[in-house]
Amino acid sequence: METLTLGPAGTYSHRAATAVSDDVAFTESVTSIVESVADGEYDRGVVPVENSIEGSVTESLDAFTEHDIAVVRELITPIRHALLAQDEEFDLVVSHAQALAQCRGYLDENYPEVAIEAVASTARGVERAREDPSVAGIGHPDTAGDTLNVVAEDIQDQASNATRFVVVAPAAERSEAGGKTSLIVYPNVDYPGLLLELLEPFADRDINMTRVESRPSGERLGDYVFHIDIAAGLYEERTQAALADIEAIAEKGWVRRLGSYDTEHVVN
Repeated sequence: METLTLGPAGTYSHRAATAVSDDVAFTESVTSIVESVADGEYDRGVVPVENSIEGSVTESLDAFTEHDIAVVRELITPIRHALLAQDEEFDLVVSHAQALAQCRGYLDENYPEVAIEAVASTARGVERAREDPSVAGIGHPDTAGDTLNVVAEDIQDQASNATRFVVVAPAAERSEAGGKTSLIVYPNVDYPGLLLELLEPFADRDINMTRVESRPSGERLGDYVFHIDIAAGLYEERTQAALADIEAIAEKGWVRRLGSYDTEHVVN
């Protein structure tokens, strides 16, 4: 089974993907991962959706709206950032935008005069550091190899830093079994109390919503798509009843069930 994730080799996405299969391919766009799986080019994709410090990865959420896929697993992995460079003196820190944001406090305190630059992945930043002695990268300490020094470890602003990845598969592989479910709701209407109406069917049935987030629909200003995660499986009668209510509210739009799945904690 071939799995596509963010590359090059050595990214946190790559480390998470090794829990899915040994055959891992790389791209540098979350959207291309989701699109490639939806088109059947790859069996699985692994994409980040949420970080405990910086919140949601909006590119992933938007890709789920644009492409019909299934979410079949959830992987939670701790994120350990290290500052990697050829020497202790450098002029530029390069990494993925999320990694830079997760280490903002450390960089502001210790390297206030050093410029920062966002690139496609942490591994790409480490590659830059390997090529240029004036550049430092932020990535997992194991990616230092023989050519870089670990200038500092655990530089993330919160020790509990963790990222939630999901494993996506072709839409035909959606499952109703699992302890958690992801949904996308596009009501295609707007009126006072709409969000409350969307929340009540879950609250009335004692279903815990673990996340709800709005994203622009792209149709018009002020029009939103809602991404909802619940701690219940699609197989459950209470979930089916809640979704029947929500589909009635969103009768002018649509409701997409991305699937039910279980959560796994991956340490590597």
